[in-house]
Amino acid sequence: MREDREVMDRAGLVIAPPLATFIEERALPGTGLDPAAFWSGVAALFARFAPENRALLAERDRLRAAIDGWHRANTFDPAAYHAFLTDIGYLVAEPAPFAIDPGRVDAEIATMAGPQLVVPILNARFLLNAANARWGSLYDALYGTDALPGTPATGGYDAARGAQVIAWAKAFLDEAVPLASGRWADWTGGDPVLADPAQRVGRAGDTLLFRHHGLHIELVIDRAHPIGATDPAGIADVRLESALTTICDLEDSIAAVDADDKVVAYANWLGLMQGDLTASFAKSGATRTRTLAPDRTYTAPDDSPLTLPGRSLLFVRNVGHLMTTPAVRLPDGSDAPEGILDAIVTSLIARHDRGRNSRTGSIYIVKPKMHGPAEAAFADRLFDAVEDLLALPRHTIKLGLMDEERRTSANLAACIHAVRHRLVFINTGFLDRTGDELHTSMHAGAMIPKAEMKTSTWIAAYENRNVQIGLACGMSGKAQIGKGMWAAPDRMADMLDQKIGHPQTGANTAWVPSPTAATLHATHYHRVDVFARQRARSAETPAPLADLLTLPVAEAGRNWQADAVRAELDNNAQGILGYVVRWVDQGIGCSKVPDIHDIGLMEDRATLRISSQHIANWLLHGVASPADVDAAFARMATKVDVQNADDPLYRPMHGNEASSLAWQAARALVFEGVDQPNGYTEPLLHRFRAARKAADAQ
Repeated sequence: MREDREVMDRAGLVIAPPLATFIEERALPGTGLDPAAFWSGVAALFARFAPENRALLAERDRLRAAIDGWHRANTFDPAAYHAFLTDIGYLVAEPAPFAIDPGRVDAEIATMAGPQLVVPILNARFLLNAANARWGSLYDALYGTDALPGTPATGGYDAARGAQVIAWAKAFLDEAVPLASGRWADWTGGDPVLADPAQRVGRAGDTLLFRHHGLHIELVIDRAHPIGATDPAGIADVRLESALTTICDLEDSIAAVDADDKVVAYANWLGLMQGDLTASFAKSGATRTRTLAPDRTYTAPDDSPLTLPGRSLLFVRNVGHLMTTPAVRLPDGSDAPEGILDAIVTSLIARHDRGRNSRTGSIYIVKPKMHGPAEAAFADRLFDAVEDLLALPRHTIKLGLMDEERRTSANLAACIHAVRHRLVFINTGFLDRTGDELHTSMHAGAMIPKAEMKTSTWIAAYENRNVQIGLACGMSGKAQIGKGMWAAPDRMADMLDQKIGHPQTGANTAWVPSPTAATLHATHYHRVDVFARQRARSAETPAPLADLLTLPVAEAGRNWQADAVRAELDNNAQGILGYVVRWVDQGIGCSKVPDIHDIGLMEDRATLRISSQHIANWLLHGVASPADVDAAFARMATKVDVQNADDPLYRPMHGNEASSLAWQAARALVFEGVDQPNGYTEPLLHRFRAARKAADAQ
């Protein structure tokens, strides 16, 4: 197919050649949709929804200006503030009691509780790792991490470490699948007699399959295996059903700024839906190819066949309402809203699923960064229109609602009500939610340090209300109530100690940074009966809205110690630079970025938003001067350069400030932070990344 302007003209839309070619040659074939009718419908959909999209963004600006003006003119008073937010339409009336009714929801979302992965969709290898993380080796997860004290000796298998792992795993089995008498450590083989025989649900050869709290456990019996050969019962491994669901991310964890980037992302999603995605890579001197795992087959106790999914159930996270994309230009010459394009193309691609992903025939889209019920209702109508365009039954497209913006969390029940027929997911996120808190209350005063944010009144109310309101809206047994990310993939001992708090809240999923973390976090869902916790919490009255609207502003007259201010600036500046330099220079949207203490953290744009907004707030209120901030950036550029010294693609920033687009982007995020829409980092990041790509292409 020729790639010229003639090819790009589709029903009055100008489509970038890579996208037009991908849709017409790869995404449309096999769907039964007529290309001409498809493009005509796409054009009509943009004509209908693009103006409304723009109006919603204008409403954000109106509310922000009103709130900024109120803070400039008033001393904060909770009652007056609440009345003001109601008067300007920021707060809306609570809906009458209701229950969501999405229908056709897969069990992994509705009736099971377990870990959830989020993976950048541009990286096929990572995508396959995440999709295949439905099952994970508990032995491997324990052996190779700090989940247990000490570290394995080098130079081959460490038998002492192995014994430590086996003891921990068998003690876990004693809790999850107890024997009728004795301990698993004393079991020497044969047919195990369980305290609850119903927990044994299948076998495959000698391998036994158990179920507990809705999750499956494989006891791998293999006396020919090096580990099984030394075990009294021949146990070679304990494999856990781990990442029940995975979010394939088009948003915060990727750097996609043009049609070429978008097509790579869409093509990977198509490979997942068609089941033929592969990734080849070099390891140990050989080339390896990764594919999607097959389903797992067993024989049930009644000798009937039993098949379990071998892969995580996949969501796709579209972008929010803010950004536009040059991949499609509207008849007026403007770039099209990117979220509308994502809704169309990811849903079109999901028509290729054929039951490989959703066994109920649903399409699962996470919609982030929506502000309030009007924006949620817009997404609902948009999905209606996409279903009509693609000849899908109503509410085939299910919606995951990210509860990460202040206007959404303050009106959560109304937001849920707006999407009640397709809602399958709500989720909290400390970083984006805090970033929006900082921006919304920018003019209220100097904010407390980030560490103090985690124990502030509004955060506790936010986390509680997310569960309490979700349960009140009938989500238990129908949808996921989720919690946020454990960001430190190398700190699994701390995760095992702390992240059990998420299922204890009644959340039936929570984010983890890796397949290994998913396997370890899965043990928490065996130790906590999440649906029992939901029943126990269902009668709670939601935490007061007044608590949620308590501002994290420092007390008037706080004595800001110079050393403490410098340390906070350094911490924020290092995080900004360490992330931005990879985003702008290399197009890496999520990776393990060393923090100021050289601890690797999985970072995405949410981290950048909170750090840049925090410094912008301190600049605005005089806690730090521009010279202080520039000095922090200078110090931390040197540190980040050292942290990346082994990366052959890295461009040092220190000494190259005039030419480093990454340095300039990082600085702009702070010094222009007050004026960024809702404090988002995307507009500046996209601008500088596009400039970097253009410079590299010359």
